[in-house]
Amino acid sequence: MESLTSAISVQVDAYDKEVANNILKKLGLNMSTYVNMAIKQLINKDGIPFEVVNPKPSKDMLEALEEVNEMINNPEKYPRYNNWNDLKESLLSDD
Repeated sequence: MESLTSAISVQVDAYDKEVANNILKKLGLNMSTYVNMAIKQLINKDGIPFEVVNPKPSKDMLEALEEVNEMINNPEKYPRYNNWNDLKESLLSDD
């Protein structure tokens, strides 16, 4: 059976198109080939082949950021080390 093709016209940001084209060129591809690859993956996965979410930091990440802010805002509460040996000694001590 003969394979028929159909054109797709898509509006994209000019800068994004330029950056994407440069990346594809380095990979030896062009935009048409990439779009066809993306469509094939969409079909093979029966959905978008990558995660589409609003990035939200995890609870652990939020706690870590709070801890870092505490350390930045209250440096006098946290020890400072001048070299690796001092840090190692502190970590290995029973205090």
